[in-house]
Amino acid sequence: MRTSVSLRRKLISVAAVSATLLAGATTVAVAQEPAPPAPTAVPTARTEAAPGTPAERLIVGYESGAAEAKSDKAAKADAAAKGKKAGEDLGFARRLGSGAALVDLGDDVTTKDVGDVVAAYQADPQVAYVVADRLNKPQATPNDTEYAKQWDLFETTAGMRVPGAWDVATGTGVTVAVIDTGYVSHSDLAANIVAGYDFISDATVANDGNGRDSNPADPGDWTAANECRSGDPAYGSSWHGTHVAGTIAAVTGNSKGVAGIAHGAKVSPLRVLGKCGGYDSDIIDAITWASGGTVSGVPANANVAKVINMSLGGGGSCTTATQSAINAAVSRGTTVVVAAGNSNANAANYSPASCANVISVAAADRQGNRSSYSNYGTVVDIAAPGGETNSVTANGILSTLNSGTQGPSGENYAYYQGTSMAAPHIAGLAALMKSANASLTPAQIESAIKTNARTLPGTCSGGCGAGLADATKTVQAVSGGSTGGTTFTSTSALSIPDAGSAVESPITVSGRGGNAPSALKVDVDITHTYRGDLVVDLVAPDGSTYRLKSSSGSDSADDVRATYTVNASTETADGTWKLRVRDTAAQDTGRINSWSLTF
Repeated sequence: MRTSVSLRRKLISVAAVSATLLAGATTVAVAQEPAPPAPTAVPTARTEAAPGTPAERLIVGYESGAAEAKSDKAAKADAAAKGKKAGEDLGFARRLGSGAALVDLGDDVTTKDVGDVVAAYQADPQVAYVVADRLNKPQATPNDTEYAKQWDLFETTAGMRVPGAWDVATGTGVTVAVIDTGYVSHSDLAANIVAGYDFISDATVANDGNGRDSNPADPGDWTAANECRSGDPAYGSSWHGTHVAGTIAAVTGNSKGVAGIAHGAKVSPLRVLGKCGGYDSDIIDAITWASGGTVSGVPANANVAKVINMSLGGGGSCTTATQSAINAAVSRGTTVVVAAGNSNANAANYSPASCANVISVAAADRQGNRSSYSNYGTVVDIAAPGGETNSVTANGILSTLNSGTQGPSGENYAYYQGTSMAAPHIAGLAALMKSANASLTPAQIESAIKTNARTLPGTCSGGCGAGLADATKTVQAVSGGSTGGTTFTSTSALSIPDAGSAVESPITVSGRGGNAPSALKVDVDITHTYRGDLVVDLVAPDGSTYRLKSSSGSDSADDVRATYTVNASTETADGTWKLRVRDTAAQDTGRINSWSLTF
């Protein structure tokens, strides 16, 4: 029987680990709850350091009057005696600041072994409690003040599920070239900007008083009425490149502004767009230079990019000249991400969206539909959040900007919509992937993004590629050198009864042959208002069960969205696998949204 919801949540908040990401921070403060008396049963949570991993250490608290509570010698002798009783070789490691004893179980214990030792301690009336020495990880939820407005990163419906990817990679070691309008100084982005170049060769287009130079600063791209074409209205400066760059790599965990998708990466701004746009010739040189190629009259690039983002385009199919530059960049190991275009038309008739060897990105709105303006078609590879602000401004993509209507003024943040906003989501994802696995080729990056995409929650007439990109699933799939594998998925929602019987969601695997792998990936997406209530098991075709998650009275967070690795090498791969979920206590509800097996 549990305490009331309000009291329970208050108690748990005292014990929760606060692992806020601070820029440059290396330590984390932890508030520890006084341990409760040991229960009479031995739940799995007390035998695991992490889901599926037997504990190698135990924390043992003795009653205040026990000799072991004060004497290390007595605690050491007690560990030896308990170990002998359980058939294990235990060692007293040290005394904790709380007075508890840390007991070492050794390296090769099983969950059953740990359970036997725990039972031995629990049977001793001089022992107040015994718990596993659990592994903790920083929880990658940024403290950036505007993060709650970045639905595109985390919302269940149509967000790109970025936070889970941060547990694996943040983009460290990767440079992303943003081929765009350049960069206007912004304190929420500056620390992640490295040297770029101004490739605009026409001084009028450049609007900065000269042609090409080493300064990619954005002077503004405002235009007067009729300046570019007859009938055009006047436009204020867009600061487009800075908005794109912020989505990719805004500084994160700095208690300020927005969070960047690959906030550990660096951005090299390459200026190709100015007044009225930019020329193919300048863009081709920027692609070449960004990827490590040589451009006459331009110094060698000291910040060669492994990812290029081009949130730009124009009418007409991809030219041989542009295609040649892209092919060369890809051959040098650089992934090229491009916007599909904003004309609500077939992207095959736009460039560089129609070029080969690129990842062409359509835009999705906050409900998971293709945004009304987004291009579509068979050349589109993937969809990502691009927003739609026609009804609600906050349904756009929030990022770094400047308030100047012509030249630069004060820094700010603003919502934009467009495939220009969708593309940097994928460029940021590519940077995360490259950071997690440096050996990935551009082709492998594109394939993994498509393979691990999820079905677009809404509708997409005309074609949106493989679906909506899923950052967590994709990054987890490629980390450690894997590029995905064959994935079997169930998207049939299944309600979980409150404090009721277990429910099972089936997946039928066929065509694999042989046994399942020793590192079977199990992706789980469960909505629940108190995940500590949940016990989650994987059931093999022969009925064998593998515990993925145990219930825990100290886990007060919502939802279970995680990837578990199971050694299923003794199981036949083909057959019906099941995800079994049971809610062990009352007052909270949930459902299985989807789950998958990756072989």
